[in-house]
Amino acid sequence: AMFRVIVSHAKKHPSLIPLFVIIGSGGVGAALYVMRLAVFNPDVSWDKKNNPEPWNKLAPNDQYKFYSVNVDYSKLKKDRPDF
Repeated sequence: AMFRVIVSHAKKHPSLIPLFVIIGSGGVGAALYVMRLAVFNPDVSWDKKNNPEPWNKLAPNDQYKFYSVNVDYSKLKKDRPDF
């Protein structure tokens, strides 16, 4: 129903099409980023029975941030004890 309203507005006012595209792509990008956080972030544990603490299994050179400015994770060495 909402998509039909958007299409009818776009037919009446073609100058709204870039607005709909930009807002739509922003929403899709936000949804994909939240999905990425839910799947790949070490703070999230989906399987509490087999892996209750996934953050303990990270190696020092695992990059889990989306974008790191000044850190090259491949050159990091282990600086913490094993538990």
